[in-house]
Amino acid sequence: MLNLEEGIIAVKLARSAIAAHLSGEIMRTGDLPAIFERKRGVFVTLHKDHDLRGCIGYPEPVMTLKDAILDSAVSAAVHDPRFLPVRSEEMKHITIEVTILTPPIRIDAKPEDLPKCIEIGRHGLIIRKGFYQGLLLPQVAEEWGFDAEEFLSQTCVKAGLPPDAWLTGAEVYTFEGQIFAEIEPDGEVIEKD
Repeated sequence: MLNLEEGIIAVKLARSAIAAHLSGEIMRTGDLPAIFERKRGVFVTLHKDHDLRGCIGYPEPVMTLKDAILDSAVSAAVHDPRFLPVRSEEMKHITIEVTILTPPIRIDAKPEDLPKCIEIGRHGLIIRKGFYQGLLLPQVAEEWGFDAEEFLSQTCVKAGLPPDAWLTGAEVYTFEGQIFAEIEPDGEVIEKD
């Protein structure tokens, strides 16, 4: 877990990475707390006027937290295929959220028992079947008012699978996320519950 000071650094690091990329400058991180050298999964989410503007990350701890934040921030801004790339002048309207992930754990339960294994607001989901994979962060279920079954179905859809794939052999993983977010663009950073 990160403390609030480290969470603030994470969000500011994401904003700085995007700003440097958009202006063509070289990103310099300076000295960071030791936790930023540990391998962690992370997602960076951008909102513009409370609407999603980009979200990309690494569900698995495949690189250091620092590198995962830097890469995810730039990718969320300019490589999310659902959106046009962010322009420099937009940044004053964009809030940044960084979600630090725990390693995913496969749920070992009968398909019909899967909803009982998911705690809305605490768990994020990854669903895998063959070459298909989808991920929804823990905050998505609460933001959209999903119950556990709908959360499973929507994660299947995100993976490009039928909504009932969780009942027909897809692997289901849970993870938790620690969320740090700007209250307003380039403003105060809080840890979300």
